[in-house]
Amino acid sequence: MNHFVKLYLDEDVSVLLGKILVGRGFDALTTRDAGMLRKSDEDQLLFATTYSRVILTHNRRHFEELHSEFVEKQFEHAGIVVAGCCDLYEMARRVALLLHATPARVFRNQLFYI
Repeated sequence: MNHFVKLYLDEDVSVLLGKILVGRGFDALTTRDAGMLRKSDEDQLLFATTYSRVILTHNRRHFEELHSEFVEKQFEHAGIVVAGCCDLYEMARRVALLLHATPARVFRNQLFYI
């Protein structure tokens, strides 16, 4: 049984990264595959939370703001991972390192940077 968190890749994250992560044994759902293209960032975070998925995004500013709003309003989210720019394989390596090093329960309501 997979003990890692389930990921939800924001629209700005390459669908190829999703394929790489799935190939490495992670549960990664893309915005495209979820039928959530062109939805707001808040809708994306709510979708991810509804399905207990940590959202992976490049959109630092918007998701930092959303995280702060959720904390302020005492709303829950499943977790946010902000990925800086790098090639897909380096990003996949960083995601895998984070997931291997961090128990799933720790992601809830947290904001991580890789």
